[in-house]
Amino acid sequence: MEQTSMTARISAFARAYHSENNTVKIFDDSVARRLLTDAEYEQISRNMTDGIAFFNPSFVGSGADALRWVVDHQLSPSPLGRAAFAERALENAVCIGAAQYLILGAGCDTFALRQPQWADKLQIFELDHPATASDKRLRLQRAGLAFPANVHTVEADFTSAHWLTALTQTSAFDSSRISFCSALGLTYYLAAHTFDALLCALSSVLPIGSALVFDYPDESTGTEQSGERARKQSMLAKAANEQMLAGYSCRDIEQLLAAHGFLVYEHLTPPEITSQYFSVYNQANPAHPMTAFDHVNYCLAVKQ
Repeated sequence: MEQTSMTARISAFARAYHSENNTVKIFDDSVARRLLTDAEYEQISRNMTDGIAFFNPSFVGSGADALRWVVDHQLSPSPLGRAAFAERALENAVCIGAAQYLILGAGCDTFALRQPQWADKLQIFELDHPATASDKRLRLQRAGLAFPANVHTVEADFTSAHWLTALTQTSAFDSSRISFCSALGLTYYLAAHTFDALLCALSSVLPIGSALVFDYPDESTGTEQSGERARKQSMLAKAANEQMLAGYSCRDIEQLLAAHGFLVYEHLTPPEITSQYFSVYNQANPAHPMTAFDHVNYCLAVKQ
C-alpha cells in the first residue's frame, strides 16, 4: 500500500457521481467531486463506460447508460451504504458523549470537510498511509480546501506496529475521552492477523464506551461461492495492486471483537443494508435500483 490508493479515488468518484446525478440520495457527499481533477473524473468515467462488456456482457444502451449501470451496480453500493451507516452511528455516538472521531484509512473521506453542526465539538483524526495522506493534502490544496482547526492528520501504516505511537503522540489526542472509530473499506486489505493486531491496539488506547464501525467481507469472499459482483470487485482490486486478503464469518467477527473487549451492537447483512439504506432511493429510482454489495456486512461494536 505504498502507492496512493486507487480504490480511494474510485470511491470518491462513485460518491461524487451519485451526488451529482440523483435528487433522492443514499448518501450525499457534496465535496467528493472537488477532490478529483476534471481529467481524473473523465478518465474514470471513460474507463468504466469502456468496461461495460466486463461488468455486463449482455448490456445494450448508450455510453451514459453504461456508465450509470456500472456505477450503480458495481462502484456505488459499498461506499454509499457504509458511509451512511457509519455517519448515522457517529451522530448517535456524539449525542451520548463521543468527543473524538478516528477515521482509520481515511483515503478520500470528506466528513472533516463537511462537518454538520452536531460535530463542531469533535476532535477528528484522519489516519492513513503516508503516500495516501500526502496525496490527499495535494488534492485539498489544488481544490482550495483546508481542514478546520479540529482536524488532525496522522500518518499510519496499519501493517506496522508503530501506527498507534503516531496517534498517541499527537498532542490533540486524549486516550481518556470516549472515541468513535471508523474503518471503512479497510478490513479487505488487511491479513487476519493484522486486523487482530489493529483491534488489540484500539482496545489498548480507547476507554470503555468507545465505538468502532467497519465493513467486512464474509467468509465466502474469494471462493467459488462468491457472487459475480464480488469476484469482479476482487479482480479490480488485484489489478490496482490492492489485493483482498481475508474474509470472516459473523461468528469470526464476534469472537475477534470479544477477545479485545468489544461487543457487537449492530450487525447488518446485505439484504438488511438494502432494506434500511437503499429502499427510499430505489422507490424514487425504479429504473436504476441499487442493492447492497454481495458478501459484505456492516458492524458497529462498543468497548465494554
